[in-house]
Amino acid sequence: MAESLITIGALAKRAGVAASALRFYEDEGLIRSTRTAGGQRQYPREVLRRVGFIRVAQSLGLSLADIKAALATLPGERTPTRADWDRLAHAWRPMLQARIDALTALRDQLTSCIGCGCLSLKRCALYNKDDAAGTRGSGPVYLIAHHKDGVGDED
Repeated sequence: MAESLITIGALAKRAGVAASALRFYEDEGLIRSTRTAGGQRQYPREVLRRVGFIRVAQSLGLSLADIKAALATLPGERTPTRADWDRLAHAWRPMLQARIDALTALRDQLTSCIGCGCLSLKRCALYNKDDAAGTRGSGPVYLIAHHKDGVGDED
């Protein structure tokens, strides 16, 4: 019996994603299609489950590189089984917990200061006297990591 194929439009509708997302996933090597003589993409029906896996992993905050690496552990580019999901979920748990911890810390810091220029410079973690934060790296270092060294606590 021939493999059952569905069009990109049907897959997009069933998966709840835009056809452009499917083309992007294919360009990134996350899914594969075959082409008709006229060049239309067609996908094996099991790609629907693979796209579901990708969307769930994205909702967990995983990057496409992380998702691609996870899918690469599956033999024959098959869709993840329950055992695969359990294994991958266990491996992702520490990363997810670290993100939860970082978001909790961010939430707790924002309850007292939102960086609005409130003149609480003695307490404000965002106050950056003499660019002291520059030694800690780029970006909003006070908001993305708990600082324990007191940098930014002076007025």
